[in-house]
Amino acid sequence: MIELKQYRIEATSAAELVTRIEAGVASGALQPGQPLPSVRRLAGEVGLSPVTVAAALAELRRRGVVLSEPRRGTRIGSGPPIGSTRAPLPVPPGARDLSLGNPDPALLPDLQAALARTRQPTRLYGEPPALGELLDLARAGLRADGIPGEHVCVLSGTMDAIERVLQAHLRPGDRVAVENPGYAALYDLLRAQGLALEPVAVDDRGMLPAALHGALERDALAAVLTPRGQNPLGAALDAARAQELRAVLDEFPRALLIEDDHLGEVAGAPLHTLLADSDHPRERWAATRSVAKALGPDLRLAVLAGDGATIARVQGRQQCGPGWVSHILQALVLALWSDPTVHALVERASATYAARRERLLSRLAREGVRAHGASGLNVWIPVPEEALAIGALMQRGWVLAPGAPYRLAGAAPGVRVTTATLSESDADRLARDLAQVLAPGGASRIG
Repeated sequence: MIELKQYRIEATSAAELVTRIEAGVASGALQPGQPLPSVRRLAGEVGLSPVTVAAALAELRRRGVVLSEPRRGTRIGSGPPIGSTRAPLPVPPGARDLSLGNPDPALLPDLQAALARTRQPTRLYGEPPALGELLDLARAGLRADGIPGEHVCVLSGTMDAIERVLQAHLRPGDRVAVENPGYAALYDLLRAQGLALEPVAVDDRGMLPAALHGALERDALAAVLTPRGQNPLGAALDAARAQELRAVLDEFPRALLIEDDHLGEVAGAPLHTLLADSDHPRERWAATRSVAKALGPDLRLAVLAGDGATIARVQGRQQCGPGWVSHILQALVLALWSDPTVHALVERASATYAARRERLLSRLAREGVRAHGASGLNVWIPVPEEALAIGALMQRGWVLAPGAPYRLAGAAPGVRVTTATLSESDADRLARDLAQVLAPGGASRIG
């Protein structure tokens, strides 16, 4: 029997130990990030052999429930695929929560009014899974950005699309090149599928070509890349970097490329896709575009383009499961995409987000604080120690996202600030507070 922060575990086999730890995660007794004892200590406390405990932890790692890293031991993952364990950070009364990555509600279209204008005929089984008019608009937008649009389908958001593409081509144990720092939910998704993460360093212009080359040489079978609005760093590819990355990928024609343009028009940067202007068209590729940030996070809809085989496999898997994305959602998105006033609102949102992000970057630079945010809704600020910085800033009325869930080995600590709703006065105050907290001894002086 063992006690982990009051959670007592009894097990007589590796399978039972796995079940009990998963139950602790599902109930919230074992929290994301919580460290577990060493194999030997856990074995001694639960009464099993070290070999048995090691086998249980290996199975939990395969399922994405726990992580094991050199010098950091084994801990519960930041987003284990069990229940709803990822609780938001506590927000003290009067504090500004800049941790969630949300768009500004004032810059989203009125869905109630759009629904009232949208005709919703009754649809039954056996009808086409996607609205033809929606696919036509999607194809036109993709082709305008240089992305082939011959094969397109509609899925329930970006992560649903990426998950289905990965399932169509990879198997547990396969390696996937990912941005580092990168999107925490993507890391969790890959771990839940039993895939191995191959970190690729990024700068303000996206993945570093040499780092991507190294990952593919180490047998990464796929690469997931964000061309703009990268989360959390805000990186955006320019034409030169895109060309360099294309050259790297051309050396690995069998590698699966997934391009995640999740912000689309509100990223505040032009799209430089890796799927255009290549001398060697990719054999396996997919590009996804979500409507969540531009039209509303509750619109769980994304368009996926890809090579013919990939889209056919994805559609086949979708048919075996939910079958289609609700035609009500599709009709609503079609109505919004077809509305000139919504287009004007999206353009205004893009300009506003860029101005708010750049304002904070300017204020931080004036205070001598280094930060990143070439595009998107977030700014990434390197810090010496995340927990101290998060705690000190919370006491000053700011709730920021700790960087640990967004980092793999090799990435330096940082905090993420969502700037989508940040006013000018708040930007000034936050920059001053960050400068004071990050000054030598600054965090420790917060009482």
